[in-house]
This record gives sequence, structure tokens and C-alpha cells, in this order.
Amino acid sequence: MSQQVLLLGYFCLGSLGIALFLVAYGVASAPSSPSSPLGLRGLKRQRVLASNETWAAVEPLVRWLGVRVSGIMSSKQRQSLDEQIGLAGDWMGISAEEYLALSLLSSLVCIVAGSGAGYLVGGAGLARLLPLILGLVGLCLPYLQITGAAQERLKAISRGLPYAIDLMALAMGAGLDFPGAVRQVVQKSSNPDDPMIEEFTLLTQSLSLGRTRRDALTEFAKRAPVEAVKEFVGSLIQAEERGNPVAEVLQIQATGSRTRRSVRAEELAAKAGVAMVGPLMLVFAAVMMLILGPMYLRMKDGMM
Repeated sequence: MSQQVLLLGYFCLGSLGIALFLVAYGVASAPSSPSSPLGLRGLKRQRVLASNETWAAVEPLVRWLGVRVSGIMSSKQRQSLDEQIGLAGDWMGISAEEYLALSLLSSLVCIVAGSGAGYLVGGAGLARLLPLILGLVGLCLPYLQITGAAQERLKAISRGLPYAIDLMALAMGAGLDFPGAVRQVVQKSSNPDDPMIEEFTLLTQSLSLGRTRRDALTEFAKRAPVEAVKEFVGSLIQAEERGNPVAEVLQIQATGSRTRRSVRAEELAAKAGVAMVGPLMLVFAAVMMLILGPMYLRMKDGMM
């Protein structure tokens, strides 16, 4: 009886191994889809591939795995990942499927590294949990990197928008129309990779393709959902609906942005003074220990 159970167990394990092999072979033999060079995301991908050799070597594997995991994603999950990538400025030019594939690859690499580290340590105690812990960390690494890039991008747009509004107000005061003023901001920039310039370039292209100003500005607000951009877009859309001169609206926006910059600088200066209290107290405590410590030791030796 025990021999029959053992044979049955071997048969089940063999069948499971064959099934896993067939599934793996079917997944591995499926053709990979080529990356699309179209759109802002395709342009960003081409730039990163040309400048980053490490990503150029890993990108085919990420794209290959992205095709395989695309079936397990719902439309809501795909839209959520696309929004995260868009907020990060089309980070690395990846798609939602490649985002998930990159997370899985990062987790797998961390699991292997954790297994190797646990084996070297001895595989006892917390070392057994090291692959699991590192696997979870690796799974979150692409998310942390993309959200960090999104925060830096939104900060750069918030800092750069007031200067762009100033230049647009001057350009429209000199007789240019709105698309010409936006184009002037793009042409006068010394850094084409600046997030603010990238968004204004996309805005110019949208207007050149025949999209309405309202649609182009609304898309700009979706890609950069910060307070300064929302106020800028809302003022321009309202001016267009009411027929107010856009040049005057931009001048008002420029004055308001300068005021907000000065207020923000004063707030940061005030917060800096409060934030310095803690480090200064630690430095004072260390100095007092250096002064009073030897005195205490001498008094203790004298009493003994």
C-alpha cells in the first residue's frame, strides 16, 4: 500500500513538472512585441536607450515579460499604473505592463540575492526570512523610484512655471499670440529635458495638431496636477470663455506668481530657523559633554 502511494506521489510530481514545463515553454516561445517609437513616451524611451547602456541591455527582457503579464492586469489597474508613469514624465518610456514586469524582475533579483546572503550567513534565524524581506523590497523599488521621480518633476514644474508665465506675458505684450508665446518659452530654454519645457513642448505640438486650447491646457493640468498649474490653466480657460485678453490674464498671473514666490521663500526661511533648533541642541549637548566629562573624571579620581 505504501509503495502504491509512493508511486502515485511520483506520478503527481512528474505530471506537475511536465505541466509547468509546457506552460513555461509556451510563455517563453511566444513572440515579443516591438516597442512603439510614437508619442512622447516612445521619444523618452529612445532617449533613455541611447544614453543608458544598462537599461538598453535590460529593456528587451522587461518588454518580453511585459507581454506575458499583460493578461493578468485589469483595465483599472493598467490605467492606475499609466497615471503613475505619466506623473513621472513617462519615466523611462515604459508602459503599464512593463512597469509590472520590472517590479517582478526586481523582486526576483532581490530574492536570489537574499537566498545567497542567507546561505552565506548560515540559513538560521532571520536569515531564512531574508529572501522574503528582500523580495518585498525589490517589488516596491520601481514604485518608489517612479513616485520619487514624479515628486521631483512636479516640484520642478512648480518652480519653473512662474518664470515661464513672466516670459509669456512679455511675449504677448510684444504682440505674439498664445502659441507663439509658448513657443518662445521653449526656444529660449537652455535645458530641453526640463519637465516644464517638456510639458510646454507637448502643449505646442498639441496646438499645432489642431487641438483646441482648452483641451491642450486640460491635458497639461492632468499631467501636472499641482496648484500652480491648476490656477494657470483655470485662468486661461476662463479668460477664453469670457473673451478676456489673455495677455492681461498672464500679467496678473505673473504678478501673483512673483508674490507667491516671495511668500514661499519667507515661509521656508522661517521653517529653516525652527528646523535648526534640534541639530543645534545636539551640538550644544555634545560640547557640554566634552567640557564636563573630563572635569567629572578628574573630580572622581580626586575623591578616590
